[in-house]
Amino acid sequence: MDQRSPTVYRTKSWQTRRKVVTVLAGVGLVLVGYLLGRWQDTPAEPVITPQAAVTSAAVPEATSPAPDASPAPSPSPAASAAPYPVLQAESATELAGVEAQDTEDEGGGQNIGWVNRDDHLRFDNFDFGDVPAVQVKLRFASGSGINGRVQVRLDSRDAAPVGELSVSDTGGWQSWRTGAAVLKPVSGVHTVFITFTSNDGGEFVNLNWLQFVH
Repeated sequence: MDQRSPTVYRTKSWQTRRKVVTVLAGVGLVLVGYLLGRWQDTPAEPVITPQAAVTSAAVPEATSPAPDASPAPSPSPAASAAPYPVLQAESATELAGVEAQDTEDEGGGQNIGWVNRDDHLRFDNFDFGDVPAVQVKLRFASGSGINGRVQVRLDSRDAAPVGELSVSDTGGWQSWRTGAAVLKPVSGVHTVFITFTSNDGGEFVNLNWLQFVH
């Protein structure tokens, strides 16, 4: 029986072990590669970082402008009232004791003359409006040297005067002057009487026009 020598046996055994080691190493490499792949495929735990809360700036609500604490002053009634018309003396509804004549006053036209005490003029339905009249202007002339008064009365020739103007010589019957008399406040619609009085009898004044004033 042919027995193998120990050298040959050891050589074959070593080769066998080498093959086994090689196989095992290959298997180990495959296993390590598999495990590395699985580790890479495993999703990492999400990292949560704190974020500052984002808030929008508060937008103020639109508000209407505050009303002016001090309202604008309303115009005074006198400032808003229309001026009164000029009343020509010769156009009165009634001329009692007087006569009209051509005038030499500015603007031309006529005036009334030959005015004596107790004569009068009447203007019907004159509307003073809601804003009272507080003054009257009169355009007069005199060459008599007699002092007298021109008076304003309402609704009756015998009513108490609401205003009067003293007149005196102006230097001639066509030397004209404008005078103003204060009135008790008058409003509404009235019949206006212009009366004349003096201490001495005789013609003492000419009258061209009159105008009430607020």
